[in-house]
Amino acid sequence: MTANHTSGNGGVYAVCSAHPWVLEAAAKQALDDGSVLHVESTSSQVNQEGGYTGQTPAQFADFIHTLSLSAGLPSERVLLGGDHLGPFPWKHESSATAMKKACLLVRACVLAGYRKFHLDASMACADDGNAVAELHVASRAALLCEIAEKACQDSGSLPPLYVVGTEVPSPGGRSIAEEAPTVTSIEHVHRTLEAFETAFLARGLSHAWDRVMGLVVQPGVEFSDHTVFNYDHKKAEHLAAGLPDHPSLVYEAHSTDYQPLAALGQMVGDHFAILKVGPWLTFAFREAIFALSAIEHEMLGGKKGGNASEVRQALENAMLQNPSHWRSYYGGEESEQRLARAYSYSDRCRYYWHVASVQKEVTRLLKNLATTPLPLPLISQYLPQEYEAIRAGSLDAKTRPVVHHHIQQVLRGYAIACGHR
Repeated sequence: MTANHTSGNGGVYAVCSAHPWVLEAAAKQALDDGSVLHVESTSSQVNQEGGYTGQTPAQFADFIHTLSLSAGLPSERVLLGGDHLGPFPWKHESSATAMKKACLLVRACVLAGYRKFHLDASMACADDGNAVAELHVASRAALLCEIAEKACQDSGSLPPLYVVGTEVPSPGGRSIAEEAPTVTSIEHVHRTLEAFETAFLARGLSHAWDRVMGLVVQPGVEFSDHTVFNYDHKKAEHLAAGLPDHPSLVYEAHSTDYQPLAALGQMVGDHFAILKVGPWLTFAFREAIFALSAIEHEMLGGKKGGNASEVRQALENAMLQNPSHWRSYYGGEESEQRLARAYSYSDRCRYYWHVASVQKEVTRLLKNLATTPLPLPLISQYLPQEYEAIRAGSLDAKTRPVVHHHIQQVLRGYAIACGHR
């Protein structure tokens, strides 16, 4: 981060996903690149109540370290972070109750060995009205920081690093994106930093303020159901030119999924040195699984008693039975919603891969394809990138390596942009 602040060279990407296949691929990529595996869990994914993954911070940390060691990546090469740590999971409750639970979450993350904390109190709670004033956002973030510092002292942990900001994209992406988001102004940057510094110092946290190494701003990138807004250097060059002099401070960019490689590299050069990626990785997992399913149906379709899996239908059924994770994101006619449930950039189907009925079909798919070598002509048809790697001798024509490779194709772009390869 210090090098990027000075020269614009080098960065880090954060894998914001709890999906086991994605994390396995990310560990392999970090091992290949000789880099750090930087994983962040959101406050909704993982919290002291279990989140939607059913994991507490301690359980998630153990899961990541076990997975990383299995891939050959030592624990010292793993950086755990908390994304959107604040009252978001409890925003329908009063601010006092939501913030109390947010404080418990931050403490649990420190005790679990998390080192990087995105403190996000920008969302309104039940008694806040439509929005929270910037000074209140900063004050609540300072309270969360105070809790983290106290937990650090109690546990003897290494001092945390912090990321702050008020113009924070919603966790999980936007439900509607008709036009590109407005790029944060440099005046807003300085005003935000002043508000946060004042709030930190008011709580006697000058030592922690020196460890605020990132500021979340809106660089003009976003995605929704079927739209991606690419990074435009011209629209954001004022942010690069006006990077504050706070020691080692860089920008953190959320919702960078589906950006072209050139755009990711330009963002890092413009001091967006922390790139968050999540839905694109599970999108790639879904692509690979659907492609393998198509290969399976070609191979077994003409065989009596072939017993081909029904991954696509199982996923569709699970999403229809519990629409809470996608209903507010996908509009239009039923036919449009059906396509979006499977193929949307928002990738809301990522919330359903853990459902038992879906897992059962994925397991059947992998079992069916493990009984015979994958035919190269079919791999060429449905997974052309993996076909090239297999022909070049760098990839085994087996299901798990093929899926990992497909996810790593995304990660490699981030690694190149950040200077890891």
